[in-house]
Amino acid sequence: MADKVPGTAWKVTFCGTAINLCLGVLYAWSVWAKALIDEKKAMAGVIMDGINAGWPYLTNAQAATPFSLCVLVFALFMIPGGRIQDKLGPKVGAITGGLFMAVGCIIAGLSKSYGGLIVGFGIMGGIGMGIGYAAPTPAALSWFGPHKRGLIAGLVVGGYGGAALYIAPLAAYLLGNGITYSFVWLGIFFAAVVIIAGSQLSKSPPGYVAPAAVVKAGAAPAKARGTLVDWAPSDMIKTWQFFALMFMFIGTTQSGLLVIANAAGMLATTAKAIPFFAANAWILASYGGGVQIPGRIVTGLYSDKIGRGNAYALNCIVCAVCLFLMPTIMATKSVFFLFVAVGIAFWQYGGGLAMMPAYTADFFGPKNLGMNYGLVFIGWGLGFFMARLGGTIKDVTGTLDWAFYISGLVLIIAVGLSWVTKRPVLEHER
Repeated sequence: MADKVPGTAWKVTFCGTAINLCLGVLYAWSVWAKALIDEKKAMAGVIMDGINAGWPYLTNAQAATPFSLCVLVFALFMIPGGRIQDKLGPKVGAITGGLFMAVGCIIAGLSKSYGGLIVGFGIMGGIGMGIGYAAPTPAALSWFGPHKRGLIAGLVVGGYGGAALYIAPLAAYLLGNGITYSFVWLGIFFAAVVIIAGSQLSKSPPGYVAPAAVVKAGAAPAKARGTLVDWAPSDMIKTWQFFALMFMFIGTTQSGLLVIANAAGMLATTAKAIPFFAANAWILASYGGGVQIPGRIVTGLYSDKIGRGNAYALNCIVCAVCLFLMPTIMATKSVFFLFVAVGIAFWQYGGGLAMMPAYTADFFGPKNLGMNYGLVFIGWGLGFFMARLGGTIKDVTGTLDWAFYISGLVLIIAVGLSWVTKRPVLEHER
């Protein structure tokens, strides 16, 4: 057993964060969507001119489709991505995924078409995110014990959420030269960063044992406890806890993706009377990305201290209350409370992404975490339904009100499930 965590462990952790800062381009989608959406012009088949010449206008439902497809493909490719990480190592997975996503962005930009957005951003972007995202977190967690899993997972995945902090304003700035320009240059930038950071990833060597938690006299030990068994994926999927974790992931994801996909539009609607916010609606998406950074890290930290289930319930219940109040907040044009409610929704969503890999390692062990978490991550992909449903509801009713109500209800159901879900314990562990 090591006396202390080696420096390599922290290098892997922060290089993983850098990779996720690129893969998090998903959170800038609402900025592009705002530039593409005009329902009347879309129905009339109008094509843009000027710096965006050749681009078609989209309806709300159409604009939600590349985003939703990217989420679904992302989740599906976490499974082969996890397999690549477990068998070929995190370098291969991170670099391969990053290049897929970069090329996808370039294709989306050069196509100037709805189909190009589907193939480039939705399919290739999703493939790249799935393969790339599967690599950094298991690699980093292999260097640390159960008492730090929440914190380390939060640090690594915090990069993915924090991407919106810079990608949203950067995409908005690049849009000044056109939609195509913004996609292409972001793709080139991502390729360079991922190749450099991905080359620094590594798993802990065979025989390495992470340092145990140091408990000071009189202090309460951390509540995070891991299994002593490394479950094979084929055994994990036979347990009801696997399906419970997947549904819990759906719960945290669907509410976050609903807000992420519509953030810029929500601020533009609520702040019509405030010219600055109406003209710079990307600020809400960027702010939300900023909230996700502490949301992931701090949630991971207090889930180590108070237990995963308690942290999950706390985050989701508060978020559900905000979703139920969102229609009132937007109807009363309260920009302040919109920022509060959206911030909580982003915090909860980011916190879920920090807790679920730690949950999976606690329940099923760290050895096969790449593949095991890839399977649990299917729940994240299935959460795409709410973003797509929200677009349809808005096209039909003119508002997102019922989408917020449904999303809050799903969160409450997920909390109920979390209260009864405990890790599987084999006979020899008793």
